Amino acid sequence: MTQRTSRDGLQVDEALAAFIEEQALPGTGIDSHAFWAGFSGLVHEFGPRNRALLARRAELQHQIDQWHISQRNHPHDRQSYKTFLEEIGYLLPEVAPFQIETANVDPEIAQVAGPQLVVPITNARYALNAANARWGSLYDALYGTDAMGSLPPAGGYEQGRGARVVARVRVFLDAAFPLAGHSHADARLYHIRDGALLVDGKPLEDPTKFVGYRGDRRAPDAVFLVNNGLHVELVFNRAHFIGGRDQACLADVRVESALSAIMDCEDSVACVDAEDKVLAYANWLGLMQGDLSTDLQKGGQTVTRRLNPDIPITAPDGSEKWLKGRALLWVRNVGHLMTNPAILDRDGAEVFEGLMDAMITTLCALHDLRKSDGPRNSAQGSVYIVKPKMHGPEEVAFANEIFARVEQVLGLAPNTIKMGVMDEERRTSVNLQQCIHAARRRVAFINTGFLDRTGDEIHTSMEAGPFSRKDFIKRKGWIKAYEDRNVDIGLECGLMGRAQIGKGMWAMPDQMAAMLEAKIEHPKSGANTAWVPSPTAATLHALHYHQVNVRAVQEKLAKGGRRAHVEALLDIPLASFRKWSSEQIIREVENNAQGILGYVVRWVDQGVGCSKVPDINDVGLMEDRATCRISSQHIANWLHHGIVSEAEVMDAMQRMAEVVDRQNAADAPYRPMAPGFDGVAFQAACDLVFKGRAQPSGYTEPVLHARRLELKARG
Repeated sequence: MTQRTSRDGLQVDEALAAFIEEQALPGTGIDSHAFWAGFSGLVHEFGPRNRALLARRAELQHQIDQWHISQRNHPHDRQSYKTFLEEIGYLLPEVAPFQIETANVDPEIAQVAGPQLVVPITNARYALNAANARWGSLYDALYGTDAMGSLPPAGGYEQGRGARVVARVRVFLDAAFPLAGHSHADARLYHIRDGALLVDGKPLEDPTKFVGYRGDRRAPDAVFLVNNGLHVELVFNRAHFIGGRDQACLADVRVESALSAIMDCEDSVACVDAEDKVLAYANWLGLMQGDLSTDLQKGGQTVTRRLNPDIPITAPDGSEKWLKGRALLWVRNVGHLMTNPAILDRDGAEVFEGLMDAMITTLCALHDLRKSDGPRNSAQGSVYIVKPKMHGPEEVAFANEIFARVEQVLGLAPNTIKMGVMDEERRTSVNLQQCIHAARRRVAFINTGFLDRTGDEIHTSMEAGPFSRKDFIKRKGWIKAYEDRNVDIGLECGLMGRAQIGKGMWAMPDQMAAMLEAKIEHPKSGANTAWVPSPTAATLHALHYHQVNVRAVQEKLAKGGRRAHVEALLDIPLASFRKWSSEQIIREVENNAQGILGYVVRWVDQGVGCSKVPDINDVGLMEDRATCRISSQHIANWLHHGIVSEAEVMDAMQRMAEVVDRQNAADAPYRPMAPGFDGVAFQAACDLVFKGRAQPSGYTEPVLHARRLELKARG
């Protein structure tokens, strides 16, 4: 039984209350009674408004369903559909042109383009790895992955492969930091004279790219360069096993990698009760206080991982300068949908989790804002919160008001909290300009999310007809229109130089060669950040931002106007050709079922919210609730339109459960689903499919949370 304590009309889980009063509040200068009174006011004023917004979602969905049903015997008329959406208030008129007014934004977000990590905040090791991924070894990233076309051989260091890595890095240095009449490949001596970097006596073609050094200027331990705002460190060490073989004693090249990282309380975690929420909040508090640490085993020894310090260097003029040693941290709160049993309101109802997150994550961030010395997350005194899964400008305005109330309760200046708006629901996509306007004084981030956007597309247009197979959905014109229009509207609204315009995740963490080939399209698109699945991927993706000057791309795009209009976004990716064989249909269902089961079994049984899950072809893919939403909604759509029967789907689910069991056979905590198919995890996966059409906006959270709580209740 949950033990609760009363606080100003709230019934709070004792563990959560103790965390807030004993860990989060001390040092903030905020009185406990004032905090709980303000929190209670937030819950009881904004809770009913939250419910009304969710009711509005359901009302609009019902109207859209009925319209598609009424039009089933007629060819789809894009203009009639658009007019209908305008009439019901789904599609709104744009506001007059404007520029965002967001102030006090750190340069990692406002000015410099680079990779971004997203990690589950409940895993302290992952959180610290992401925060420390500001700098990464390019030598290690190239040697240890398939980035050069093959994986490293088993065993110890292979000198031939190492030599190829060194040669490739020298090519990068020549491209990003060319020398006057010389090449880094031939370099023997790097030294500083009269404030300038000389390489064998030759200067950089652009001397301003030299920003500092460490050690003796005649034989420095490290040289720091900058290109397109991103720093690179050349590390010299004659005693190092690589530096000792190098003619210039160059032991490593470290590149500024993850400029920012999102600590995720949402899609990549499995937080269903107070126990889970306290873990998430405690890790975020540790990051904001700067003292989060965790022990791990490495090489047979216990290693304590902590946040990296800032990096002192000597500037060209001889003065001391500091480079930041950690990624700038965002925290992603949950959306408006879910409630959590950690706190009950005065009527005994669960409190909306988004209200909890807004209040408590900001409280934790006060520790960063109150620091008088030492490394800080935000040098500009801002708190960065990503707000996902908002449907349209009314919901963005609501989030804006929530943050304003939190600022008032915690004694913060207006708009201290900066908002990241996830453009991942169709009602937000088609009204993006209005959404940005609703948060124009605090928006510091917009980001396309193809995965959730696709899941929402399927659910919104469930009654329109059967959708294409998943691979073909990606090829439809609506997705390019979505990606292009997002950047164009962001630039139109003044985000250039003030905020991040982001793109989505590379989902295959083991396929870095393919990532290097494909992901350069993100900076070329005008996005000044994009998501990567690991610190190593961040180091490799950083190369793209040296190749592409994103600011120059944005300036060019800003002069060209919009490349796509709302009509293209409303083009539903239905199957235009449905002469599928029974084998093709079953293969598609099996692919979806395997992905759902591989993800859900870890979520429900082990509380793992995001992980690398082998797909049906044993390729490891990063899976979270967004990918699960697509797969479950896709099967639900085909079931609803008779493409496949319930019996065929259940048969596929059971066959794929056996596949997932085999794929996880080496995982000690794993609980097999076959042959009984009666476990809570398998039942959860079936709920997502067979009850998928009834889920609010097609979200997976209600089913997953209920089933995880059921399992935890069993002990």
